[in-house]
Amino acid sequence: MRTSIFLFLLFLPGLLAAQRTILHCGKLIDVNKGVVLTEQSIIIEGNKISDMQAGYISAGSSDKLIDLKRATVMPGLIDCHVHMEHETNPNRYLEAFTQNPADYAFQSVVFSNRTLMAGFTSVRDLGGSGVNIALRNAINKKLIVGPRVFTAGKSIATTGGHADPTNGYRKDLQGDPGPAAGVANGADECRKAVRQRYKDGSDLIKITASGGVLSVAKSGENPQFTEDEVKAIVETAKDYGFRVAAHCHGAEAMKRAVRAGVNSIEHGTFMDDEVIALMKQHGTYFVPTIIAGKSVADSAKKPGYYPELVTPKALAIGPKIQSTFAKAYKEGVKIAFGTDAGVYAHGRNWMEFVYMTEVGMPVIKAIQAATVSAADLIGVTDQLGSIEKGKLADIIAVDGDPVKDVKVMEKVIFVMKDGTVYKK
Repeated sequence: MRTSIFLFLLFLPGLLAAQRTILHCGKLIDVNKGVVLTEQSIIIEGNKISDMQAGYISAGSSDKLIDLKRATVMPGLIDCHVHMEHETNPNRYLEAFTQNPADYAFQSVVFSNRTLMAGFTSVRDLGGSGVNIALRNAINKKLIVGPRVFTAGKSIATTGGHADPTNGYRKDLQGDPGPAAGVANGADECRKAVRQRYKDGSDLIKITASGGVLSVAKSGENPQFTEDEVKAIVETAKDYGFRVAAHCHGAEAMKRAVRAGVNSIEHGTFMDDEVIALMKQHGTYFVPTIIAGKSVADSAKKPGYYPELVTPKALAIGPKIQSTFAKAYKEGVKIAFGTDAGVYAHGRNWMEFVYMTEVGMPVIKAIQAATVSAADLIGVTDQLGSIEKGKLADIIAVDGDPVKDVKVMEKVIFVMKDGTVYKK
């Protein structure tokens, strides 16, 4: 027995060295400086980046060497606005009556895998039934394959608001959902709704501060919380260590939300000059979701795809988001990448890069929005968002040079999350 222990200790350094992985990177995007480096080596030990060196360093006999000399390497991408439980389809509005939580859970496994394989190693899930919390836990336990999930659990709305789960139901099925179901009216109920999210295990808070496109309700832009209600949510969220994301299409809703201290505005369709000034003053992030706007507008042209109340909103609001983004970016509003995946097919998140660059954002800036800026919004810059010594080994590579052709972002050939290779 003593001999066995002695031999184990003797060879222990060699066993530990076997955990080292070396990436030879032809091009490497430094998102902190906004530059592309050439011929770089990244050393990974366990789930963290242990070192970076210029040139292609030699690998030892126990090292695992991965050749990415013909690729462009960058940090794992972060999508700050997804819905992992569902995906658009013409029967979406019937699913509340035909699907059980287990059905949402099983399909979310497929969507999660697709998202990770597209190079998105982290996502912010901004609202579902609560299955998204179980999904996060299953991914963290490595029971299933998917991106790192930061989830809001169930979004918080007012009665009849965009995230009221009973909108469009017949009267005897509507009931009167309250804070436990994510529906809150008045400051006290708003505080209770935040505390319920804490109890449920959410990572952040999502509110629907204005009407929305896909809810079965008339307005897509009317303000749906008073400013005092939003303040109560933000103050309570801070007590519990939460950040707050605010779905907003209308300008008045955005003004109330920004003044109340939310961390991000999602969609921002009818953002005006006053909103832009307020966001710059408060340092509020804008998460545009351009692809979602284009997708719902396209789907609305298909007869019967959406309910009658939804179709005109989709046609009116969807096409405007890209131009709003262009103005906000040029005026200096902070941008974090987000797509509203689920409103369109999961795995096509990369198209947002195309739409962002179409209206003036350089490719490097768009990639920064999906890495270092996204990590800043979530509050994880000490762990994610850039390739640096000591950070988690979330690294991807694309086949080609996205600076020359942004559509290369579709061609993800390598995915490492938390030091584990999922695609090569």
